[in-house]
Parts: sequence; structure tokens; C-alpha cells
Amino acid sequence: MAASPTIRRRQLSAILRRMRKDAGLSLDETARRLEWSRAKLGHIETGERKKPSVVEIKALMREYGVDETSPEYDAVLALVRQAQQRGWWTRYDDILTGSYVELEAEATAIANYEAFGVPGLLQTPGYARTIQRARLWRDPDDIQRAVDARMQRQQILARDHPPELWAVIEEHALQRLAGDPEVMREQVKHLITLADSSRYVTIQVLPTDAGLHAGATGPFVIMDFAAPADPVVYLETFTDGLYLERAEEIAMYRKLWDHIRSSALDEERTIPYLKKMISR
Repeated sequence: MAASPTIRRRQLSAILRRMRKDAGLSLDETARRLEWSRAKLGHIETGERKKPSVVEIKALMREYGVDETSPEYDAVLALVRQAQQRGWWTRYDDILTGSYVELEAEATAIANYEAFGVPGLLQTPGYARTIQRARLWRDPDDIQRAVDARMQRQQILARDHPPELWAVIEEHALQRLAGDPEVMREQVKHLITLADSSRYVTIQVLPTDAGLHAGATGPFVIMDFAAPADPVVYLETFTDGLYLERAEEIAMYRKLWDHIRSSALDEERTIPYLKKMISR
């Protein structure tokens, strides 16, 4: 699996901010020394500049007094080069909008609450195809490409070191498939298999009779990454989504996640519950 340029940029940004602060320099002072605009340096430090050059980063590290013979110097330049790479998802730019798939590909842990559907990483091809039709996609080739892209995303679960995936799914999200029993059976069986066989995947079902709960505000995903990249909360919209990164926002959604998990069936009771859904 190719490294995600988005995450490499986030890691690079965090390291460069830390280097500047360790050197006791402000944004304005650093920009003045390099004869750059403050905006240019700010965009590098926030990751908005998508492809900072090796020459630019070398100039920054020189100002920060980083030893060219140090392991960190080479590691930073490696991040710069990785941030310029193109991932497999670029083949699906017309389908996969925004940065979500790039972030997902590099996450070390994913917490996903779904109120209306099955998380993309857990979908079967039949379910994914049904979802695309429900989104008013009509061209068979476009639908197949969307399904192919979704299956490609799932390859992160087959890696030697996959992310820890924890999903809470509303029961009525599965019951929506009652009109297509074959797709429903296939999808529910797939969830059972994953929950039963993978030590990296945890699935909980939140029964409809649990009533109102903390998840009434809507679905979300919390993604954690290897240091120094910070966590992200993702809120999906029809076209792309919102990405929340402030510490207080992350803390609020972690608390929300804990409440939702406590309202759902635990892992031991979820599998028998899913098996009963199939029998019914």
C-alpha cells in the first residue's frame, strides 16, 4: 500500500513547526530571513502547500540549525519525497473526492459510527453496488468503478499491520436491506466473519430498541495516526465531508464515541444478534 501524501504532509508540517519553535523563531522572522511571504511558510506548516520542494525544506532546516548529518535531516527529506507521490486513489479522482481515503490509508486506528449504512471498509461488493444505485448513479461502468474503488480501500485490512477498526452500526442500517434479502444475508454474514476472525476488527450493533442515544447527532469517523500527525474527526456530506482537527473537537467526539459504544451490544452479544437477523 502506497504511503498517503496527505499524512506525509501532516507529519512534515508538525515536524517543521516543532523545528522552528525549537530554534526560537517566529513565522515572520523565518519568512523574512528566507525572503518568503509569510503565507508561503504558513501553508507549508499547515500542509496546504501540497508539494513543498526538497530545496525549500532544506532551506528551512538550514535556518533552524538542523545538522545535515543527523538522521532527522534525512528522515524529513524522505517525508518530502513521499508527500510528492501519487496514491492508487488518484485513478478514481472522479469518484473519491477530498482527502478521506488518503487519511484512512494511513490511520493506525479507526472508530466509525454509522447510523444509516455499513462502513465502507466492511461492505461487500453487492452492498456497495446497491449503495451506489441508491445515490442515483445510473451508468453501469461508473457503478463498477465505484465498487472497485471501495474494494481497493479495504486492502488496508489485509496488511501485515492493519489499522485497529472499531465500528458501531445501527441495526436499522442493516434492516434497510430487507427488500433485497440476498444482499442483506451476504452483508451480515460478512460482518460476522470479520468480527469472528480478525483481531483487528471489532463490530458492535446498536439495536433500534435502544431508543434515543448520543449518536442522534449523526455518523462520524475518528482516525488516529502515527506521531507526530494529530487525530482527525470526519463528518461525511454528500459531496465530500468536514474534517475536524482542534483538540477540543477531538475530545468531544471521543466522549460521544464512548457513550455510543456503551449503548450498543458488546462484541460477544453482537455476533449472535447478527445471526438471528439472518435467520429472521
